[in-house]
Amino acid sequence: MELEQAQAMVDHVVSQAAGPVSVFVADDHGELVAAATMDGAAPDTRLNAQRKAYTAARSDARTTAQLAEKVGDKPAELASFDPFFTFFRGGVAAFDGDTRVGAIGVSGLPSKVDEELARAAIEAAGLLF
Repeated sequence: MELEQAQAMVDHVVSQAAGPVSVFVADDHGELVAAATMDGAAPDTRLNAQRKAYTAARSDARTTAQLAEKVGDKPAELASFDPFFTFFRGGVAAFDGDTRVGAIGVSGLPSKVDEELARAAIEAAGLLF
């Protein structure tokens, strides 16, 4: 994940969000590349956005929603995951061709909207999801 791409994602989310959110863009290891918390966003949205991006970057699923569907409500499955993973919608992996280069997490609006913002930001940065 290049810094310019990550900043483009953050800028896109901030300019398009219908309300205050936090956005976190991670590299393919789940580490910070760029982030922002809009004025008025709830404090917990920062950690939620980070966990969403981390999960999408490091899991074998393309989105946190897909991972949640895969796991379902199986306690053994849930217990076997990295404890920093989250299953809330809004985390989406970013690809350059077939290569996962990182992920974005958005938190603060309804989860469906968080995910839509994340997908649109990836496209705005010239990447695929």
